[in-house]
Amino acid sequence: MSKLYLVPTPIGNLEDMTIRAIRVLKEVSLILAEDTRTSGKLLKHFEIETPMFSHHMHNEHKTVAVLVNRIKAGEPMALISDAGTPAISDPGFLLSRACIEAGVSIDCLPGATAFVPALVNSGLPNDKFIFEGFLPVKKGRQTRLTFLQEEPRTIIFYESPHKLLRTLQDFCTYFGPERPLSVSREITKLFEETIRGTVQEVLDHYTAQPAKGEIVIVVGGKPNVKAPKK
Repeated sequence: MSKLYLVPTPIGNLEDMTIRAIRVLKEVSLILAEDTRTSGKLLKHFEIETPMFSHHMHNEHKTVAVLVNRIKAGEPMALISDAGTPAISDPGFLLSRACIEAGVSIDCLPGATAFVPALVNSGLPNDKFIFEGFLPVKKGRQTRLTFLQEEPRTIIFYESPHKLLRTLQDFCTYFGPERPLSVSREITKLFEETIRGTVQEVLDHYTAQPAKGEIVIVVGGKPNVKAPKK
């Protein structure tokens, strides 16, 4: 029986593509791509001629069963997203779960993902952390932020540049303006930067200098508050 490969792709710098990832993408029968136009540029760069099939959040519910049956029938496939590791705030979970339930082997290759370098580069505790991905835009946003107010571990979020200020303002409200925070953007790209400070300091920075590019926010957990001595 063939298998499904989850193949990370570069989040910016093409040199982060691994030799193993290139080999797998050349050897499989089909590449499942989040956006075939975006992935087409990557495949062309590495001279990968394997056919692609569009697999994204809008069609994955309809195609999962067919794809699993094709893999079981002997067609090895690779799943890639536009950038980074599949299923991390990208399509991939549904297909992976369906393969496991059907007894199909899965091989997830190690490789590029945005939140790990952002966490390490933040200077905040990284021995224990939680990954939240994107916050809800409307429904459930306040509930989630209220729940996270008491979280003692470092918290990692993904955010888009046009929503960054709103999110930082929400952090001021729910976490307090003095909570330590780090914003990394354009990781591995030419204009990569990391801004560290309190929530208020980082909010002031991006109010004056609007952000561009892909963003990872790393927030310090709630500090331990010791009871006063009697």
